Amino acid sequence: MSAIDVVGKYGAAAAAGDLEALAATLHPDAVWHQPGANQTSGDHVGPEAIVAHLGRFFALSNGTFALVTESATESGNLVSTTVRFTAQRDGVPDLDQHGVDVFRVDGDKIAEIWLIGEDQAVEDAFWGTV
Repeated sequence: MSAIDVVGKYGAAAAAGDLEALAATLHPDAVWHQPGANQTSGDHVGPEAIVAHLGRFFALSNGTFALVTESATESGNLVSTTVRFTAQRDGVPDLDQHGVDVFRVDGDKIAEIWLIGEDQAVEDAFWGTV
C-alpha cells in the first residue's frame, strides 16, 4: 500500500467519525505534533493518545469541529495534504482556516503527523489555554 493510500484510509476514517478505523491507521508509536500555545498544543504519542486528542477538538467545540482534506501529494514515505478546518466555541470568533498536514508513513501505518495552520495566533486564541 502506498503512503498516500495509508493517509487516504486515515482521512476516510476521520471524515466518517470512525475513531477505531482511524486508530488502526496509526503506528503503535505514532507521534502527533500539535503546534501553538494553547490547551491542545504539544506532542501526543500512540493511537490511544491521538484519538483522545482528536476527541478533545470535538469536546471543546461542542461537536462542531470539521476537517476537510482538499488535496494530497506524496514523496516516498511522506504525504502532504492541504486541509480546511472549522469549529465554533461560545465567546470567541469562529475558526475557519486552511492548513497543511504532513504525514510520515512507516510500512502501512502513519508514524508521525505535523500540522501547519495559516494563522497560529488565531488558532491559539480560539482553543484558549487551560
